Amino acid sequence: MSGVIDRQYIEQCRIDQGCLQPRVDDKPWANGPIDKTCSARDYDFDFTWYALRTRHQHEKVAAESLSNKRFEVFLPLYQAVRQWKDRTKRLSLPLFPCYLFIRGGLDRWRDVVTTPGVQGVVNLGGRASAIPDAEIEAVRRLVDGSLQVEPHPFLKCGDWVRVMWGPLAGIEGILVRKKNQFRLVLSVDMLGKSVSVEVDAATVETFSTGAAHIAASQATGYAARLSTAEWEPAPQFS
Repeated sequence: MSGVIDRQYIEQCRIDQGCLQPRVDDKPWANGPIDKTCSARDYDFDFTWYALRTRHQHEKVAAESLSNKRFEVFLPLYQAVRQWKDRTKRLSLPLFPCYLFIRGGLDRWRDVVTTPGVQGVVNLGGRASAIPDAEIEAVRRLVDGSLQVEPHPFLKCGDWVRVMWGPLAGIEGILVRKKNQFRLVLSVDMLGKSVSVEVDAATVETFSTGAAHIAASQATGYAARLSTAEWEPAPQFS
């Protein structure tokens, strides 16, 4: 296969192999397709996740445009209630304002940067920064579940826990207490942003401090260095 990769064809191949469940709604970019078993290593194509920065309140426009160009897009949304003087409305808002995620696509970079609403790719040292699959999958499980998820101030310190059972079993994060509730905080390090969801404290197990987890992450190359993170209109390759 040469030239521009037909990602619709690739996705169909993954569906045929039982790796991807097709979505039946009219907004495939909203919380994305569900990747069950396959990883980028199983293919000759780039299935690495990257983060794109968008203009304010242009996340949905950019996501829909990229999806129409046959990119695989993940725009996590959450439900929020907004109160006006005369009415109350439930809205679907971006969980990470001004950001969305794209899988691969850097071989068609011009198509990405010319998309309405897209400003650039999140990168370090001029190179597009990969978002670990584990972080994407954890966020996906939160937004696809029935629990109420919401943005949370970026958090890196605290008791690191793993949910032992229930709908979030296996997910790791930092446990915090808010009034009489416990919330599990997950962070996308490269964005310097966090989200949280309410959990039963009895379902989690503490296994390290936040500091120890950060040290371990740095050893494997996954730790974020937010103070040096940059985004630019185009990546550089070597």
